[in-house]
Amino acid sequence: AQRAAYADDERFNFTILAKNVGKRKAQIAAIIQSSGDLILNVDSDTTIAPDVVSKLAHKMRDPAVGAAMGQMKASNQADTWLTRLIDMEYWLACNEERAAQARFGAVMCCCGPCAMYRRSAMLSLLDQYETQLYRGKPSDFGEDRHLTILMLSAGFRTEYVPSAVAATVVPDTMGVYLRQQLRWARSTFRDTLLAFPILPGLDRYLTLDVIGQNGGLLLLALSVLTGIGQFALTATVPWWTILVIGSMTLVRCSVAAYRARELRFLGFALHTLVNIFLLIPLKAYALC
Repeated sequence: AQRAAYADDERFNFTILAKNVGKRKAQIAAIIQSSGDLILNVDSDTTIAPDVVSKLAHKMRDPAVGAAMGQMKASNQADTWLTRLIDMEYWLACNEERAAQARFGAVMCCCGPCAMYRRSAMLSLLDQYETQLYRGKPSDFGEDRHLTILMLSAGFRTEYVPSAVAATVVPDTMGVYLRQQLRWARSTFRDTLLAFPILPGLDRYLTLDVIGQNGGLLLLALSVLTGIGQFALTATVPWWTILVIGSMTLVRCSVAAYRARELRFLGFALHTLVNIFLLIPLKAYALC
């Protein structure tokens, strides 16, 4: 449909591959044929605001910046309770995690729905990007995070531009959401290991960030398992465990509601239940 709409517009060139070879090889085919200084990657289910290109390009005026991402929002936010929850999850991931990392010029994953790259930097990394192996086989997941790690390894900065807003379609059923989270968890575990060698060359905050993201999940899992063990062995409810997790959830959601100036973030407390009963087991499976 897009090709038909813009076929006569001389500003656009369309490349149709003979078969579906995956996102990574499609990206590489486009990059090789491109000629501009900057490359914008936009997923097919994403709509970008009119000023996204100019705002990301302005950030890329610094030659030390190899990649920059915009802020992700859910275009179908109002569809279900799950899409509302994911929209808040995206806001927190962008405006807490990515924003904090960007203060030190090292966003650890420039999200695929909307990210701009320096073409000269990408060309120097294409061989490593294309030939990545996982357990002896060509990798077919985690393209965005791996490409970002390659950029940082090559000495480039990676940035976040909150005013460059892109709306993307998010899963509206739990089955689709969990399959997405399984892919992301596998990518996070694998590429976190690949990022360890570059951490000493970055600000010490980034090391703390990586430890916190993985250690925090481990502590939560241990707390839940301890509570379950207490209940199974003593037939008593682990009230202290419930109280601590509940209190931390309330603080987190209250801070988010204050920073976003939106009371809906108090409802993000529901994500703690999703995390405990669904995402922790899924991430343990992904790690295995």
